[in-house]
Amino acid sequence: MKTKLIALSIFAATAATVTFFPTIQHALANTNQQPIIIDPVVIPIVATITKPKIEVVFVLDTTGSMSELIDTAKEKIWSIASTMASAQNAPDIKMGLVAYRDRGDAYVTQSVALSSDLDLMYAQLMDFQAEGGGDTPESVNQALYEAINNMTWSQDQDTYKVVFLVGDAPAHMDYQDDVKYPETIKVAKTKGIIINTIQAGQDSETTANWQQMASLGNGDYFQVEQSGNAVAIATPFDKKMAELSKELDDTRLYYGDREQKEKQASKLVATAKLHALASDESRARRAEFNSTTSGKANFLGENELVDAIVSGDVELASIKNEDLPESIQAMPMEEQALFIRQKAEKRDNLAEEMKVLAENRNAYLKKQVAAEGGRKDSFDAKIFNSIRGQAKEKGLVYNEDSARY
Repeated sequence: MKTKLIALSIFAATAATVTFFPTIQHALANTNQQPIIIDPVVIPIVATITKPKIEVVFVLDTTGSMSELIDTAKEKIWSIASTMASAQNAPDIKMGLVAYRDRGDAYVTQSVALSSDLDLMYAQLMDFQAEGGGDTPESVNQALYEAINNMTWSQDQDTYKVVFLVGDAPAHMDYQDDVKYPETIKVAKTKGIIINTIQAGQDSETTANWQQMASLGNGDYFQVEQSGNAVAIATPFDKKMAELSKELDDTRLYYGDREQKEKQASKLVATAKLHALASDESRARRAEFNSTTSGKANFLGENELVDAIVSGDVELASIKNEDLPESIQAMPMEEQALFIRQKAEKRDNLAEEMKVLAENRNAYLKKQVAAEGGRKDSFDAKIFNSIRGQAKEKGLVYNEDSARY
């Protein structure tokens, strides 16, 4: 009975629809409604913000007469990095090094590849001693050739790429199998690399040589004393900053496969070396650089576990236990997570303390430099002026007081 009622109901509904459909159709046809126009949805284009980049290679004469300037380089490399990092739009920074002497010496050239890991470069810079030389000219041509052709420079034309050639003797132009510097500089120009020359001392032949290289390389030439004439002022904050930088370094934990861990071990060895051998002043300069946005890459290195977990880039559970730091592999995952959080909290507290010390140190140094007349002829000021003028072409803006010491 129920089934019959349902059937009758369906039949009735269908009949009604068929009966009234022509009427409905006629009504719709005579409706004067305007069509509804829907504005298209405009999806905004999100601009990708590209971080500016700096690549700098120091080509450094390491013969016997350059002892004082080599010591200056060891002390000032971190403040040069901090100066570069002080641009209004913090850049990614890579540095490399070519040390050179002459044929017949212990080596002609030794290179450190361009890298954002400045600790590794600095650890090798610390090993360089002034020896060799003899006749006045040196293997400048070979050193410059290797800097331009053997370094892995970015192909991005918006990157500020620069060489600082530092020495006190002219190039050997009598070596028949050398590629002479005018040819090398032509290649540099096609790659967008600027050549700046820094002459130590006052040898007239070197002056002519260095000035021509800077002119050909669209760069700056400047002369400094054999000592380098750098700003070398100790501050009351250096020792504490050096100590805190060691504590900050100890908060780092690394993960990865065997090959990655071997690379990380090299960084840790380099860091331990600089803490053992570098001056408090140099370690304070490094600490200031590491505290900048640009210095983060040098501080952390690759596959740093604490930053990866806290930032949310990596889930702890996604990492194989054997790829974790050996010191936490035996812990349950809850303890591992707690250990990492504690490292992160300690790092944050140390970073806040370091920030205050770095600001106080910078203010102290600026006051001292101002009291000495601004030191406009110093190694630091001349490098800053070159960077500021040249990097502007690549969108990097530096304030007048951006130089770091």
